[in-house]
Amino acid sequence: MPLKRNLNIRELSRDHHFGLLFCWKVKEGIKKNVFLERINKYICFFWKGHFQPHFLEEELLLLNDVNDALCDKALKEHRLIREQVENIASNNNLSKHHYLDLIEAINNHIRFEERVLFPHLEIILSGEMLNKIGTYLASEQHNSFKDNYSDEFWLTKKVENDS
Repeated sequence: MPLKRNLNIRELSRDHHFGLLFCWKVKEGIKKNVFLERINKYICFFWKGHFQPHFLEEELLLLNDVNDALCDKALKEHRLIREQVENIASNNNLSKHHYLDLIEAINNHIRFEERVLFPHLEIILSGEMLNKIGTYLASEQHNSFKDNYSDEFWLTKKVENDS
């Protein structure tokens, strides 16, 4: 059953859907033994176009002004995911386990935000603050990511050898 979300932060939940789809695509590519270099390029594409702006929006709109353990946990997870992406982006000699660790971290982070953090914020943020967030997310300033990546490696039938 889908979680009900305050209208003003619903757009961030939609972004999470794309994040979970990203995780699925990377896992599928790894299962199909796609060259990690191809997956690496997609991770960089998705990071720059979706995750990086999404993290910045969450931090700006939700996390930086609330000083509590749940927001601190989300900020810490953002930092760890950033570090993992930077490590993968700058190193083509990593094993598939680094990629799977990243996917697990992103998946767990999204589930934490959807199941714990967002319901918490919907309670503690004022109606005025939620309205300001909603106005921003409805504006042209909000990152509207299109996952139009041309190399659909997750659909690959051919098995590649990745040494």
